[in-house]
Amino acid sequence: MSISNDKIRQNVRNRYKKIALQDVSTPSCGCSSEVGCCDTQADRNSVSEQLGYSAEELNAVPEGANLGLGCGNPQAIASLKPGEHVLDLGSGGGFDCFLAARQVGETGQAIGVDMTPEMVSRSRQNAVNGHITNVDFRLGEIEHLPVADQSIDVILSNCVINLSPDKPQVFKEAFRVLKKGGRLAISDVVLTAELPADIKNDLDVSYSGCISGASSIPDLQNMLEQNGFSQIEIRPKDESKAFIKEWIPGATIENYIVSSTIQAVKP
Repeated sequence: MSISNDKIRQNVRNRYKKIALQDVSTPSCGCSSEVGCCDTQADRNSVSEQLGYSAEELNAVPEGANLGLGCGNPQAIASLKPGEHVLDLGSGGGFDCFLAARQVGETGQAIGVDMTPEMVSRSRQNAVNGHITNVDFRLGEIEHLPVADQSIDVILSNCVINLSPDKPQVFKEAFRVLKKGGRLAISDVVLTAELPADIKNDLDVSYSGCISGASSIPDLQNMLEQNGFSQIEIRPKDESKAFIKEWIPGATIENYIVSSTIQAVKP
């Protein structure tokens, strides 16, 4: 029995609402199924360092922006330049947006889109607290972006597209908002083997925990090609199994998914 797209979105929205409303000392860890599994800022930073963020990056954002979420560091492959306009799909507490805002400078802008009102409120407050003015956080679904056509140079996303029940539509929208020559710099999970039925059908834990929504590399390649992207590079990171296995301890999910970088260009 298939689960409706709206039910999937609502389940994901409810999970991240809980994370957004928690005190900054008790966020979620990575894309794990546990809310509140990181007890301190040091715990969150430790998780993010495993994902590839530097200590300098972690110390450069307002308190409460880094929620310990994600499965990689899209900043590392984005090659952002001063003056560029950057869009973060599923911006959460604003972590990647704030890092991007530093790189693009006052002449550039970082836009974050998130479908959870509580996350948008949190990221906006973080921007105020950090006196960061070249960011803009917008409420919306990544399948229906509140962003103008051909207005974006670079799209970032960190372990969010897997949560969408309509991934081809996400890439269609990404292509629409990118300028010609614009690029994708995405970290996300990819499927390396067919998931067991009990994990695949677990909406509460596996889907909203960035597991059962993962696509295979051939499927992602096809979605990107069908929506017009070129120069597609999808690079799985076997070393990510070290932290992915902690998302559902004992379930050996690292045998089925790994983190990957996903890059492509709008011709």
